[in-house]
Order: sequence, then C-alpha cells, then structure tokens
Amino acid sequence: MARTTTRTRTSTSTRTRAAFAPRGGRLAGAALALFVTAGLTSCSAAKAEQSAPAVTRFTQNGVTVTLAVAGWKDDKGSLKATFTPTEAGYHLYSTDLPADGVEGVGRPTSVTVAGGLSADGPASVDAEVLRINLPGVESKVPVYPDGPVTLTLPVRAEGEGGASTGTAKALISYASCNAEEGCNIPVLDRPVILNVTGKTLTFP
Repeated sequence: MARTTTRTRTSTSTRTRAAFAPRGGRLAGAALALFVTAGLTSCSAAKAEQSAPAVTRFTQNGVTVTLAVAGWKDDKGSLKATFTPTEAGYHLYSTDLPADGVEGVGRPTSVTVAGGLSADGPASVDAEVLRINLPGVESKVPVYPDGPVTLTLPVRAEGEGGASTGTAKALISYASCNAEEGCNIPVLDRPVILNVTGKTLTFP
C-alpha cells in the first residue's frame, strides 16, 4: 500500500507540472504577440502620418484655392492647386494666357514657387482649353470650362540632395469671369508659405 501511494503522488506531481508549463508558454507567446502587434500598429500609424498630404486653402475674389502636397519623397513631389469658383457659371483662364490677358481681359491661372523650392518641370492642368468670344474683345480668349480646375506643379527642394531647410513660397495667380456678368478682380502672386526640408514639405 505504501508503494502504491508513493507512485500515485509522483504521477500527480508530474501531471501538475506538465499542466502548468504550457500555460506559461501561452502567456509568454500572447505577450510577445501583443508587443509585436503594438509595434506594427505604431509603425503603420507613423507611415500613415508621413504619407498624409499637407493641405491648406483660402478664398479670395470669387475663388476657393485648395493647395496640397502630393507624392513627396526624399526631396521631390508636387503641388496640386484646385481653383473652385464660388458661384456657378464662372470660369478660370488658361495657363497660356498672356500675363496681361487678351486686350486687357483675364489673367492666367498659375502657381510658381520661390525660396527653398524650385519647379521640377512644367505644370499640367486637368481641363481642356476652350477659346471663347467675350463682349468687347475681338480675339478669342483661352479659358477652362466653368467650375473647378486643378493645376499640378512638380517641385523639388533646393540644395545638395534637397538639403536646404527653412521656408518657401507658392505664388498663386488667377482671375474668374462670367461671360455675361464680367470678371472678379484678379489675384496676383498671392503667397502661401511652406516649411521645406529634404524629407518633408508642409504648411505652417
């Protein structure tokens, strides 16, 4: 009877140790999984924050301008400016319009940069150019269809490998007109400030 009792206790002790060992392993594994998941979540959030576009906007003389940084990597990217007339029936003028307009009518839609940024190619526009007759103007005038127009300008940071830091300016010009009601006062070289380094381009 004594031998039987001893074997029973030994067997029970072994089962107890075996039962607790996997549980400890599962707890450690769960803690490691939570740590890794938290790390991945943190990295994903950081990447999302870095890739989120910087945006600013203003409204002046009948147009809301939304300016955004797009595709910025290392020291290059684009500025996307969307010009939206605040009233229906108004159009913006082509980027090819002469600086003084046609017979003094209209001003070109443009975005230029200065300071810590320079253009990295010509601007592109997401709208076709129409040539229309306006009252009192003999020549046809190049305009975009009524409504919003988006201009995209490739830009890069100045300096060796985009090494410059500090501020830059985007200079915004446009005029909006209605073929029957006339034009709003043009906006010429309105400055928008940007903070620029080789790795980031943001608005203050």
